Amino acid sequence: MKIPGPEHPIAIVPNPNRIRVVFAGRVVAETARALTLTEANLPAVHYIPRADADMTAFERTAHRTHCPYKGDATYHSLRVGDRVAVNAVWTYETPYPAVAAIRNHLAFYPDRVDCIEEHVAP
Repeated sequence: MKIPGPEHPIAIVPNPNRIRVVFAGRVVAETARALTLTEANLPAVHYIPRADADMTAFERTAHRTHCPYKGDATYHSLRVGDRVAVNAVWTYETPYPAVAAIRNHLAFYPDRVDCIEEHVAP
């Protein structure tokens, strides 16, 4: 386990905006409770609470990855009708303590869904 620091910073902040994820024309996740994670020089990632996703469109897969800063990620594919996006969603079920806030949250690959919309809060 590596600890985020000056050489590899990670920040997790509540996102005040509404985040909506659309796949195959269907909203598969929508929340006003997203967390936005920024990590080193990587693009920011929105983590959506699992409770704010339509889990009927998710199929857990056997795919796994490991991040030395966040822990082990598990994956889900999205299926809506005859469209499938393989391993489009990842989650850290037991993240390392430094990023514990993302537990029970889902992240989406932007190129595997129709769109990830961010609507500015009024």
